[in-house]
Amino acid sequence: MNRRRFAICGVSGRALGQFAKPIATTFAGGCELVGLLDPDPARFDLFRSRFPEHADIRTYGPEEFDRMVDETKPDCIIVAGRDHTHAEYIIQALNRDLDAITEKPMATTGEDSRRIVEAERRSKGTVTVTFNYRYAPIHTKIKEMVSEGKLGRITSVDLNWYLDTYHGSSYFKRWNRVREFSGGLSVHKSTHHFDLVNWWINQKPVEAFAYGALNYYGADSELNPRREDGRHCATCDAADDCAYYARWNARSKRAPVPDDHLESLGGQRSPAFPYTGYRADQCIFDSSIDIEDTYTAVVRYDHGALLSYSVNFSLPYEGYRLAINGTKGRLETLEYHMPARTPFPTPLQTIDYFPLFGSKETIHVVHKEGSHGGGDPLLLEDLFMGEDARRPFRILSGAVDGAYSVATGEAVWRSAKEHRPIPIEEVLGGLQSEELSLARGGRA
Repeated sequence: MNRRRFAICGVSGRALGQFAKPIATTFAGGCELVGLLDPDPARFDLFRSRFPEHADIRTYGPEEFDRMVDETKPDCIIVAGRDHTHAEYIIQALNRDLDAITEKPMATTGEDSRRIVEAERRSKGTVTVTFNYRYAPIHTKIKEMVSEGKLGRITSVDLNWYLDTYHGSSYFKRWNRVREFSGGLSVHKSTHHFDLVNWWINQKPVEAFAYGALNYYGADSELNPRREDGRHCATCDAADDCAYYARWNARSKRAPVPDDHLESLGGQRSPAFPYTGYRADQCIFDSSIDIEDTYTAVVRYDHGALLSYSVNFSLPYEGYRLAINGTKGRLETLEYHMPARTPFPTPLQTIDYFPLFGSKETIHVVHKEGSHGGGDPLLLEDLFMGEDARRPFRILSGAVDGAYSVATGEAVWRSAKEHRPIPIEEVLGGLQSEELSLARGGRA
């Protein structure tokens, strides 16, 4: 049997843990990693140290995409570098008629999303966006309930997302804190949430209105122990006066805190990652931060549904509250992420279903092991073994799904900045919803 050949553009922590490791282990029988591309040679050294049996894999610089494809002949390009690099490597893959699997967000702007959709139309290749939250069993159950019509026609959605002081602050220690690299957190993080809503209700976003602010982080934060740029947590002499640092670190030593997003492969964490010129412990109060940490938004959909959304990146616990309302009933669910970091007992997540005229039902869902609510292992099976045909609905995300989620996130930021409702079509450069529906990347 011929194994499917993969090359990775962007040798990030996610690339190593989410893609390279499964290809080299669980799915090695049908998959093969043939090339790595990254601007930092230290990342190749890190790959070799973690996968010594693949130490001879070919490596390439950021401008050597065509050479990599010519020499290694991959079937699919995995794009997992810094967010602002995604579009160029996806488009280069499509121009070579190759498939592309990309970490979310697919791009950082609506303009780049439009370019990807148009490139996919011209290509024999397809784009898959790794929206792993779709795969969490509780989320697929919600999709099933909505698809079966238990709620009737969806009229409104309330979604409030909370990130705790550990996870939320991490985005402000890393490159995500610069809008040029991440598109801001309404794109980098909220793209997960907007995609979930789009997928659950099977409607397309039309317009967004929002407010946003930087309340907790940045130089002007009231929690900043001292105004000074260029600090790092590992060497900062104000660390003991920083409430964020003190919350998660003992004075005598750093207490490792488990987190799906921050742990390196093998569970070892270090404040200074082994990369050239980059550390993931930059000060959360630096003046270079140019993104928001709080959003409230309203999104209007093409079949009449309205989304009320908020996200906060500095709260005492992590999770979300969701309610979906329809002409036949309502569902509610509350999830606490990372119970080990929550300073009180947390219940197992269930779904409460309220018929419009009837008695409440509580639905217990079989929970699965694995990160992102048990979604990651199921996503990987679809990526590397083919999508499970037994499901009654599509779940892998395509380029159109990625475009709508990015465009909604950009519309939220632009609305907060410009103080006006932002049409999604405007963000996508005039790409009409009818045109998007004809694209091969649409997988509602």
